[in-house]
Amino acid sequence: MDFYGFYTGKIFDAYEYLGAHYENNGTVFRVFAPGALRISLIGEFNGWQEYGMNKTYDGNFWECRVDNARPGMMYKYRVYDSESHFIDHCDPYGFGMELRPHNASIIREMGDYCFQDMTWMSERSACKNKPLNIYEVHFGSFRKPGESPEDWYSYEEMANLLIPYLKEKGYNYLEIMPLNEYPSDESWGYQGTGFFSPTSRYGTGRQLKMFVDACHRNGIGVIMDFVPVHFAVDDYGLARFDGTALYEYPNGAVGVSEWGSCNFMHSRGEVRSFLQSAANYWLKEFHMDGLRMDAISRAIYWQGNPERGVNLNAVEFLRYMNQGIKGLHPSAILAAEDSTSYPGVTKAVSEGGLGFDYKWDMGWMNDTLNYFRTAPKYRSENYHKLTFSMMYYYDDRFLLPLSHDEVVHGKATILQKMNGEYEEKFPQARAFYMYMYAHPGKKLNFMGNEIGQFREWDEKRQQDWSLLDYPKHREFHRFMADLNAFYLAHPAFFEKDYERDGFRWIDCHQEAGCIYAFERISAKERIAAVFNFSGKVWKDYHFQVENAAVLKRLLSSNQNIYGGSEKEKDVLLKAGEGGFSVTLQPFSAEYYEVDN
Repeated sequence: MDFYGFYTGKIFDAYEYLGAHYENNGTVFRVFAPGALRISLIGEFNGWQEYGMNKTYDGNFWECRVDNARPGMMYKYRVYDSESHFIDHCDPYGFGMELRPHNASIIREMGDYCFQDMTWMSERSACKNKPLNIYEVHFGSFRKPGESPEDWYSYEEMANLLIPYLKEKGYNYLEIMPLNEYPSDESWGYQGTGFFSPTSRYGTGRQLKMFVDACHRNGIGVIMDFVPVHFAVDDYGLARFDGTALYEYPNGAVGVSEWGSCNFMHSRGEVRSFLQSAANYWLKEFHMDGLRMDAISRAIYWQGNPERGVNLNAVEFLRYMNQGIKGLHPSAILAAEDSTSYPGVTKAVSEGGLGFDYKWDMGWMNDTLNYFRTAPKYRSENYHKLTFSMMYYYDDRFLLPLSHDEVVHGKATILQKMNGEYEEKFPQARAFYMYMYAHPGKKLNFMGNEIGQFREWDEKRQQDWSLLDYPKHREFHRFMADLNAFYLAHPAFFEKDYERDGFRWIDCHQEAGCIYAFERISAKERIAAVFNFSGKVWKDYHFQVENAAVLKRLLSSNQNIYGGSEKEKDVLLKAGEGGFSVTLQPFSAEYYEVDN
């Protein structure tokens, strides 16, 4: 290991030196703990009796070799602080852990699986001019084999359940909520204890590799949530690891997050190297196709509060990490969950940006959902909530998220957010989703949204698949599958997502009618999208499309197969003296192919 690089926060491979490494019929254990008085290794291989570790290199690292320590065996570090008090810790660089509430690390052999995804890896890209339709999943609650909260399918079993579903329903990428080890199910993985340990809830690291490999061989990319901002407070984890604030801030005013977890101290080179190595680890060892980085606003600003100022050390860490990761994995996707207006999140580091590929458009999400919560009679005064996104859209490369955060903690599900009673919610949701998929930006939808789920997400229960026994939900599910397939098949909706000539307003001044129309454009295709978000029928709505003689309708949210009132699918509109004229049904959306 490059020790100077480790201390200065420059390396991405610390896990290749630190941790437990099985080699030559034995295991070498190494741990970084500069504040420790002494450290003993305890584990299955020595009857959980103390086996002294020796200082190595500059005295801040501890090492020992155990010949009879084999993969699959459990171990811990007994770390004595300067007062001779000890705590048994899991390995910060451990490659496996016990299922909670137990917390021992487990020796794993990293070269125990051979990927068969060379074609996928050689052809993948960050999708900037390609379709990116992401299905966000909590691994343990997509489906469950039983009624208990602790009934989970394994990584291997989920491959057989999830991959066919994604292919059939038109998603080409999967985003999985954190798979690093974590103690509390209710944290969903966002408060980690094992940043290099795939959670044992669903099996081993080898099984996770098999899952990713299977996804790739079926044309599905895999993005994992990664948390470089904070970690769990559990005393067996990173908190005061060597008796000092080694990974966290010593000052509670900035050291404790709003979730009660410990904030990483990004000014320390050792912490930067730890996090950079973890990011590289998931991409290199598990062939993940990208990382969605959580709570980036809390890294940019002290405690996420712009009034407290920019955390310059954390910002510099993000820049260096992203630039390094893109150097190692140019085709990997780096996405920031950031709700702030901090400039240049997706600009290259060389141009002064943070170096992410995408930024979640939280403003679009909030404005759009608030608009659809509003009663139709009040939407006129809120008309420009839906036009505002294009005022700032080209400032960054945005991704449109309808994530797990929007369907928990009393926020209501996406379908439930639609204004009105049960019958009125479905046509509004169909129109809403057609607006989302036509709007520039990549797409993300959380599991359950596509079946019109009414119950808020609960990590202890599987999705309410029984809803598909009801016609309204079954029709909505078919609609979402057809919309996804349409998106993947039409370059106008993704080829020029981040080029100004890929979008053009047709009509954005129909405040009284709540009507919107715009055009999406690619090198070989133009699609006009028309929306009526009022509860009224609008007869003879006139609009003009530049250099267009004929419009051919390709998709309508009001088709009877989706629960609407129209039987006819193919409609041709011919231009007259005033352009095109169409009757718009209440809460409806239509896509038209533009023919010159």
